[in-house]
Amino acid sequence: MKKLLKVALIAICLVSAIDVAQAQVKIGYINFAQLIDQMPETAKVKTDRDAYQKQFMDQLTAMNTEYQQKLTIYQKDRATMTDAVRTAKETELSDLQKRMQTYSNDAQQKVEAKVNELTKPLFDKARGAVALVAKEKGYNYVLDSSQTDLIVSPPADDMLAAVKAKLGLK
Repeated sequence: MKKLLKVALIAICLVSAIDVAQAQVKIGYINFAQLIDQMPETAKVKTDRDAYQKQFMDQLTAMNTEYQQKLTIYQKDRATMTDAVRTAKETELSDLQKRMQTYSNDAQQKVEAKVNELTKPLFDKARGAVALVAKEKGYNYVLDSSQTDLIVSPPADDMLAAVKAKLGLK
């Protein structure tokens, strides 16, 4: 009797496992970059990024102007300089180049951090809308078609229009 009960229990488990394995997995896709570009907040993010970036560009331009002026003077007066003065000027020019490179790298990192800070609410809003539409339409997974080349992509699974409607975009 115990053997019969065990066999019946195993059979029930196998049937349940087959039913779970046959469950429909629904996959949707959306061009997330296109969605972000169409959101009105994107224009403000770009404006804020450009204004922030301009501060660094202005400083780099000033540093480059100073470097060019010192280089021109050095090249003009080089023939008449003593070895000690020439070495000092070359060191000064080299140091200025290094400072410009370091400043440029730091500025780039700061701009990237600022862009991430500015775009986080925008991305969160878009991801939230995608999640809502996916849940409403029964999608288990949503792929970003701007990051992935989809070989087959039926129009019915493109969620862009539904997400745009959810966000109130045209």
